[in-house]
Amino acid sequence: MTTMSSEVIRAGAPLGAARAAMILVHGRGASAEGILGLADAFDANDIAFLAPQARSGSWYPQSFMAPIAQNEPHLSNALKTLSDVVADLEQHGMPAEKIVLAGFSQGACLALEFAARNARRFGGVVGLSGGLIGPEGTPRTYAGSLAGTPVFLGCSDVDFHIPLKRVNESTAVLKGLGGNVTEIIYPGMGHTIVQDEVEHVKTILKGL
Repeated sequence: MTTMSSEVIRAGAPLGAARAAMILVHGRGASAEGILGLADAFDANDIAFLAPQARSGSWYPQSFMAPIAQNEPHLSNALKTLSDVVADLEQHGMPAEKIVLAGFSQGACLALEFAARNARRFGGVVGLSGGLIGPEGTPRTYAGSLAGTPVFLGCSDVDFHIPLKRVNESTAVLKGLGGNVTEIIYPGMGHTIVQDEVEHVKTILKGL
């Protein structure tokens, strides 16, 4: 068993019986229990859902656009948490191509950054109101390939946390890594999750 660097709570199908797994990453000031509530909306009883809990309710202290050093060592610890969850799933016989990484807000930023830094064929990558981490001009020289992984990015055009330009940049980078990326910008949407985004996630889960 991998030693977890964070508490992880579970819902949905037990791992031994699950067709696939989805890791749900909560946003700043939120909780694993809260993001796990999304599992019901995805209407997928044969999926194992796992949600790690950030110890302080936040994965890293500053904005995701801040210089990366200002978010260390928290960012590295948070990325290790996701790495631990993926490794644990693999130890239980769940291959990466059956694992979906998904997050909202700060959790979306973390999930996208993890997928870029550890690019391989995942079951899916979902960023709901998020983007890759680091200030403008951060080098995006990631190794690996997403090898056709379905990726969904959904965000408002006026999200006060997530600049539209960063969503567009993240889409371009993930496409460059070989991701099959769908980006949808919702005019005037708040910093929230809408049903259309849920439907896109359901499509990814059905394709596993």
